[in-house]
Amino acid sequence: MTILVDGDIYLLTECQQVKPGKGSAFVRARMKNVRTGSVIDRTFKAADRVDDVRVERRQVQYQYTDGDLYYMMDLASYEQIPVSASLLGDAVLFLKDNLTLNLLMTEHEVIGMEMPFFVELRVAETEPGIRGDTATGGTKPARLESGAVVQVPLFINVGDMLKLDTRTKTYVERV
Repeated sequence: MTILVDGDIYLLTECQQVKPGKGSAFVRARMKNVRTGSVIDRTFKAADRVDDVRVERRQVQYQYTDGDLYYMMDLASYEQIPVSASLLGDAVLFLKDNLTLNLLMTEHEVIGMEMPFFVELRVAETEPGIRGDTATGGTKPARLESGAVVQVPLFINVGDMLKLDTRTKTYVERV
């Protein structure tokens, strides 16, 4: 649930209703500010009112970068939506042309983004694999086509396509 508190938009991450034996009920909430990313704990009394913020998920496709802006194309209306790098955070390390993802939007602005759990990227630079290296033997760093650097098994070579988990930023398998 997304709410408006003190002029800022917050995403509720935890919510607990407490009914003490004495006094009125209240709600303890842990909230994340969607603009700054800070997490706060707040207690609301039963009489407190908050405004609900309608958040829409739009399926978009990454198109190109121009300075600090990343341009996404809405797949329903073909509208170009600029998104700042600060809003995308570490996800920019896994963006590649024509990648489909979801933007979280209020009526007037983009407030967040949901990356797919897995992406496939090509290895651009790594040390060459040596014959006899196994999948469980160890790891080495590899630079991907998007610029991200991840640890991969020793048998991975330049040009290999890899499946990566965007949540943990780790290698999953060779494709």
